[in-house]
Amino acid sequence: MDKILKFIFSLIKVLLIVVVVLFVVYFWNLDQKLLGWAYKQVNLIFDRKKVNQVF
Repeated sequence: MDKILKFIFSLIKVLLIVVVVLFVVYFWNLDQKLLGWAYKQVNLIFDRKKVNQVF
């Protein structure tokens, strides 16, 4: 019985941490900020390449 209670409390603790992290990401809109940074990095890489135009 004691092992079951420890497991339940640890599961509740992990789920609470996950919910708090997801709320912080949602509240500060961190996913969009991360994607904005990633798009800038990708554009920097592809804007440096020479384009072969065959027209």
